Amino acid sequence: MVLYVLFNARLQLAASTRAFSTTSCVGCEKGHQPGPHFRSKIEHHPLYTDLPKPEKQPTDAAEGAQTKSGSSPSVTEEYDDYTFPHLIWGKEEAESVSITHHVPRDKTEKVAMYTVKIMRFFFDLFSGYHFGAMNEIKWLRRIIFLETVAGVPGMMGAMVRHLHSLRRLQRDHGWIHTLLEEAENERMHLLTALELRRPGRVFRFSVLMAQGIFTNMFFLAYLISPRFCHRFVGYLEEDAVKTYTRCLAEIDSGHLKMWSKMPAPPIAIEYWRLGENALMRDVILAIRADEAHHRLVNHTLGGMDPNQKNPFGPGQ
Repeated sequence: MVLYVLFNARLQLAASTRAFSTTSCVGCEKGHQPGPHFRSKIEHHPLYTDLPKPEKQPTDAAEGAQTKSGSSPSVTEEYDDYTFPHLIWGKEEAESVSITHHVPRDKTEKVAMYTVKIMRFFFDLFSGYHFGAMNEIKWLRRIIFLETVAGVPGMMGAMVRHLHSLRRLQRDHGWIHTLLEEAENERMHLLTALELRRPGRVFRFSVLMAQGIFTNMFFLAYLISPRFCHRFVGYLEEDAVKTYTRCLAEIDSGHLKMWSKMPAPPIAIEYWRLGENALMRDVILAIRADEAHHRLVNHTLGGMDPNQKNPFGPGQ
């Protein structure tokens, strides 16, 4: 009896399904002749739409850059924008960057500051920063090497905090994205400089050695004291602002004649939304403004408890 009922119900269901597909539409009081099933049509499945790729809309930051600089941003076809949100600097903002210094208040901050001073002393000594004139080639060599190091702290800090969040089963309170944005921003400085010069094998080997040593040391340091690491990066960025300020001064004084007239690389025009007629001086201005912002961010994070909420939102 049970099998008979189930078999009869199946026949009724099949009959109703055929009636639905040939006589009427759901929700219609009058019977309509339905169209052919999508499988018998040449068109795509009705749920599949091959929409054209939307045009890239200018962001609020890009519109702000256009308003402040007075020129519209240039878009290059060869550059694909996969970058994190980042600040776009107006002309006045970039020009107003000044050299500042956070006075250390305890032993941890003093150790961070003197660690940076010692590292810079030896790097300046071996790179010839204080010996002879700094031409464009020496500047590029210095910028490229420094940016390969500067891109490490943000990535390592973000990785450690990410692993802590996974291991402790708790939230990160927004620090990770800020550190990743910083790491990528420093890498964009490097990629911009690489548009002007490609280092040789000896230079690449020195980068490899420096990265291997510094990455492991910073990783261990961040496990022990995140506060020390953020103060360390804050003091490192203070020196970076000094370096780029000197570079701008040499451009303005005519010591770097090539850069005073050289057009900005396309990757820099796209990344910082510079004007189409931007020069290398505008690129250095934007890089210095980035370093000043990293200085602010890391000194701020260095004065906070690691479990506090990050005051900097995405792109801030």
